[in-house]
Formats: sequence, structure tokens, C-alpha cells
Amino acid sequence: MATVSNSNLLHIPAGIPLEDACIVIVRTEWNAAIVDELEKGCRKVLEEQGTGSIVTINVPGAFEIPFAIRAYWDAHKYRDTRPKAFIALGTVIRGDTPHFDYVCKAVTDGVVQLNLTLPAPSIFGILTVDNQEQAEERIGGKHGHKGEEAAITAIKMIALQKSFAR
Repeated sequence: MATVSNSNLLHIPAGIPLEDACIVIVRTEWNAAIVDELEKGCRKVLEEQGTGSIVTINVPGAFEIPFAIRAYWDAHKYRDTRPKAFIALGTVIRGDTPHFDYVCKAVTDGVVQLNLTLPAPSIFGILTVDNQEQAEERIGGKHGHKGEEAAITAIKMIALQKSFAR
């Protein structure tokens, strides 16, 4: 089982400048209580690290996340405030029909395509869980806080991209 205890993910190297960075959080309206907690953890880390601008966009469900990211990029790509990273936040809980599988595959494939086509990374902070208990375990429970982890991942990807420009 993947846990943050067997990873260096939570270590943020000093000196990653974020004061000029715009990070866009795209979050779902479904499972709002869990997604609210994901966003709180995400914002906490981004604010602690001095992120210049944090924008939140709400979409109805996970399926709509890739569209919103692409549309936001297209509307802002020539601005000085264009995003340095996107963070997709949502929670998809398995139900009694195959809908769960279709939504999870579609949003995963969509975020992968964004990472292959946009010059700014799209971070996958979407919980795909079997039940409410598993979701709660991932917002500060035994599996860490996936919102915080998504923010850390975004920061590290911004640093990685900056390192290529040197």
C-alpha cells in the first residue's frame, strides 16, 4: 500500500520561489465536504510557501475538470498571470453502477492529456475511493492529507520546470 511514510514527498526543498506564481485549483461540487477539506489542506501549504496567487474554479463534477483546466489556460496563456500549475481536486466514490469506472478513467485520461499538451503541470488530487471512510482517511487520517500532497506536488513540479530553464 502506498503511504507517505515511504516517500520524500512531504519534504519541500528551501528556496523554491513562488511569490510570482499563480496556481489554479479546479475542484468539484460533488462530495463537497471532502473536497472542501482537500482544498483547505492544499491552500494551507500553498499559502505557507508564499504562493503569489491562488485561484479556485468550481465545476459540477470530476468529468468536467479537464475542460475547465484547458479553458482557463486558453483564456490566460498570454497574460503575465498565467498559471504555473493546476491542481485538480475531487472525490469520486464508488456506487452500484459502472459510472464510477467511466468517470475515473475519463478524468485520469483527461489530466494525463493536459500534462502532455499544456506547458503548465496539472496535478491529480482526485480521490477515487470505494466509500466515505476511505475518503476521510485521505484528508488527514492514516493515509495523510491528499490536498496537502497535491500542493506539494505542484510546488515541486514548478521547481522542476524552472530548473529546465537554467
